[in-house]
Amino acid sequence: MRYPVALALTLLTETPVYTAALTRIGRVRPARAAAAGVLVNLATHPLLWWTLRHWTDGPAAAYWTGFALSEAAVCAVEALLLCPITGLRPRDPLPWIASGTANATSLLAGLLLGG
Repeated sequence: MRYPVALALTLLTETPVYTAALTRIGRVRPARAAAAGVLVNLATHPLLWWTLRHWTDGPAAAYWTGFALSEAAVCAVEALLLCPITGLRPRDPLPWIASGTANATSLLAGLLLGG
């Protein structure tokens, strides 16, 4: 999958998840919640893409290990980045749940589309 397609897929799948979670549970305005979903992905997606490219030439086990560690790091960074944008606190569970759910959604979409 080419980078622009991967980024578009990520934004198309994660932004609605962030918007729904932050609006319904976190009481964040919908526009702010959607903007937060886009902004955290624009901050993390390029770095994740670049990092994973370095694992593709090695053995499959190294790739999947790097992939798992990178995705975990992305979830943590996105959760922390959500806090100043939305007014939530890092100790609140919502940023962590929203980030994990959004990233799992885009990961599943990517795997289903063969990327």
